[in-house]
Amino acid sequence: MKPKPLILFDGVCNFCNGAVNFVIKRDKKAAIQFAPLQSEKGRLYLRQYNLPSAKFDTFVFIENDKVYVRSTAALRVCRYLGGLWPMMYGFIIVPRFIRDGIYNFIARNRYKWFGKKEYCMMPTPDVRARFVN
Repeated sequence: MKPKPLILFDGVCNFCNGAVNFVIKRDKKAAIQFAPLQSEKGRLYLRQYNLPSAKFDTFVFIENDKVYVRSTAALRVCRYLGGLWPMMYGFIIVPRFIRDGIYNFIARNRYKWFGKKEYCMMPTPDVRARFVN
């Protein structure tokens, strides 16, 4: 059985938590699973895919045993969402250095603009099954 796509996200970042809630609401087929980067399972995935585990400045999207980060990860996630969101994947034609430049600017400022929590988010009971533990 093929594993479900997985988003690894900064669990203390308010912006990142908002993005996870955004995906949960629009992923009507519940195709994507989630894990905070700071969690034991998140760190396990980071090690498995040889990704840095000390700096949480991006979210990671693992799909079909391939790892995507930054803007590419965000665009690939859009393909799983309802409505017109899959059309956003068309921006993949924009050179990655431009897309990632915008992504990195937001990532650098996300705590200043949106704040952060002391602890990772606790999923509500209705979506808890979508979080790997």
